[in-house]
Amino acid sequence: MKVIYEDNHIIAINKAGGEVVQGDKTGDITLLDMVKEYLKVKYNKPGNVFLGLPHRLDRPTTGLLVMAKTGKALVRLNKLFQTRDEVKKTYWAVVDKRPEKHTETLTHYLVKNQTKNRSYAYNEKHPNSKMASLTYKHVASIDNYHLLEVELHTGRHHQIRVQLRQLKLYIKGDVKYGFPRPNKDKSIHLHARSLEFIHPVKKEKIRIVADPPDEVVWNEFMKIFSSNRFSPVNPA
Repeated sequence: MKVIYEDNHIIAINKAGGEVVQGDKTGDITLLDMVKEYLKVKYNKPGNVFLGLPHRLDRPTTGLLVMAKTGKALVRLNKLFQTRDEVKKTYWAVVDKRPEKHTETLTHYLVKNQTKNRSYAYNEKHPNSKMASLTYKHVASIDNYHLLEVELHTGRHHQIRVQLRQLKLYIKGDVKYGFPRPNKDKSIHLHARSLEFIHPVKKEKIRIVADPPDEVVWNEFMKIFSSNRFSPVNPA
C-alpha cells in the first residue's frame, strides 16, 4: 500500500496488483482495512475510522484509488463518479499486438455474468446489457508489447479488459480475457494511471498520477518516456 496524496478530506493510494479493495470470498485483508489502520495509527485515532469508497479497482489491476475521509466528501464524490461530470479517468494497458488504428472510440453493450465474474461484449443491445464506451490511443511499443492509453467514458465491470478483447488485443497476464499465460504475481498489466476531478470540498480541479509498478515491462515503457524520445499523453 502506497499513499500518493492526502488532505483533510481524501486520500489516494497507488494500489498494488493482488490487493483486494473490499472483502471477498477469500477473506484476505482488504485495502480499505489497511488504509483505515494507517489513518488510525498516523493520527492516533481512538475507535473506528471513517473511510468511504467512491470507486473501485479489480484485484489484479494496479494504480490510483481515491478514498473519502469524511462523510461529506464521500457523498459528493459518489455523485461525481456516478454522473461522471468533470471526471477524467485514464488507464494504461499493455497489450500483445499493436492496434490497427492509432486511436479509436469503442462502444459495446456489456452483460455481466455474476457466477463466472466476467463480462461479455456485444455490438448490439442485449437483455440486461449496459452501454460501455472508451477511447484508446497507442502511445508506445517495445519488442513484444504495446502500450495503450485508455480514457473511460463509462464505468462498467471489467470494461477495458473485455472491450479490448473484442479487437483481439489481450492485456498482458489477463488469462480471463484471452492472454495465454498469467503474470507471476497474478497481476495484469492494466494500470489506473491518472484521475482528474473537482475536489469535493475545495471545489478546485485536482489531478493525481500514479506510476506503474517497478516491473520489467513497465520499466521499459517508463524508460521511453524519460529518454525524451517520446512524451506521454498524460505526463506526470
